[in-house]
Amino acid sequence: MAGDSDGIKQRIARTGEDALGKLAQDLLENPLVSGALARAFEAREKASAAQEVAMSALNLPSAADVERLTRRLRSVSQRLEGIEDGVDRLDERLTGLGAIAGLEVRLGHIEEALDALRRQIASLHEALPASPSPQPREQERLQVPTG
Repeated sequence: MAGDSDGIKQRIARTGEDALGKLAQDLLENPLVSGALARAFEAREKASAAQEVAMSALNLPSAADVERLTRRLRSVSQRLEGIEDGVDRLDERLTGLGAIAGLEVRLGHIEEALDALRRQIASLHEALPASPSPQPREQERLQVPTG
């Protein structure tokens, strides 16, 4: 039974849609109705133009002016977002460079520590008693075991 009521509803809806479509077609084909529609659209265009002239005379923005301003504002907003993204990337790079600068400071301290060690080794070397310089290999004597 539910299937029959759904089928009837669909047939009634389809019949109603067909009737509305035929009525609209008949109205559009009627020269009196189509002429009235054309005059109504012309009047609308004239009223819109008169409104724009009046608003311009009063130094008030028209709908078209507001729309242009809205598009321009969106464009500026998108550009600003791009600039913000660029600043964020630059900030990240500068943060990375800060880490490199920290490494440079650490390397500077290491170099200072190495210089201090060189100076200590040099002073220890100077403090050692002078030892005879080793003889060249050609002048060495061969030691022979006795006995």
